[in-house]
Parts: sequence; structure tokens; C-alpha cells
Amino acid sequence: MRAIRAASAALLGVASFTLTTPTAVATDNQVTSPVFSVSPATVAPGGRVTLSASGCNTTATATSGVFDTVSIRLGSSTTAVVDSDARVGGQYSVQFNCPGQGTGSFNITISGGRSTPTIGSTATTATTAATTTATAPGAVRGGLGGSIAGLNAGQLAAGTALVVAAATATIFLVRRRAEGRRH
Repeated sequence: MRAIRAASAALLGVASFTLTTPTAVATDNQVTSPVFSVSPATVAPGGRVTLSASGCNTTATATSGVFDTVSIRLGSSTTAVVDSDARVGGQYSVQFNCPGQGTGSFNITISGGRSTPTIGSTATTATTAATTTATAPGAVRGGLGGSIAGLNAGQLAAGTALVVAAATATIFLVRRRAEGRRH
């Protein structure tokens, strides 16, 4: 019987503590992972590829061994001309960098023949996880779990009072039950 009483008292104490403890909530919606794309994924030597970095809050860059480094301005896309001496059948990596938010990598394949624009060509797109350690603008605040913007003495006092009241009530009820059964 004592084990049941002790377990119920402990459960009541944990429940009261859990209900009075503030929860951590991340409310900053500005932190997103950028989405990089290359279109088309297969291009002839001398052809053009369209590069974009949506979701990047700054100017992104794209680098490859078959074209010069290009900058992709916020909210736009850009084109790059593939070198005319690119090896037919070769795959070349395109490296994207969105400072403070992440990086991405895609492969483009060099096809044979002359480059002609294709209508309805499919883009290779994927989301990437951030691999940089820099803090993104508007990131979740550290130290307090990002749950509060500042310390409010009134809320802290009210929360502490609720926890103390719950603990006191729990102890009172457990002792009262124990005294009532000793007769």
C-alpha cells in the first residue's frame, strides 16, 4: 500500500511541476534551409545552365570546373556558360554556397553534340542541410533554450509560487492520508 501511495504522490508532484514549467518554443520562422537547383542537368559543351538558390537570405555563389564562379542574387537566378572544351560524357560537380545558411552540391553531365535550348527541360533540385557553423540571422536565442526573450520577474515569481504550492499540497495530502490510516 505504501508503494502505491508513494507512487501516486510522486506522479502528482511530477504532474504539477510539469504543468507549471514554461515550455521552450522556437518562434523564429526566418531560419530556412536554401533550395539549390541546376537546370538542365545534362548540357552540351558551350551550353548554358540556369542556377538558382531560393531561400538564401544573401547572395549565393556557384562554382564548377566547367564554368566560372557566378553570384546568385537574392530572389533571382543566373545562367552560366559551360566551357566549350568540357569532356563529353563527363560529370562535373557544381558547388553552391549560401553564407551562413548552408551549402549544396550537384553533378551536371556533359552530353555530345551542339548545345541547343530545350523546352521543358527538368531541373535537378534538392534541399540541403546547413553545414556551416555560423549563426544565421534571426537564429533561435541560446542560453535559455530560446523560449523567452527576457526575464520577467512577475512570471518567474508566479511560476515559483505555483510549484511551491503544488509541492506543499502534495506533501500535505500524503501526510494526511498516512495519519488517517495509522489508527
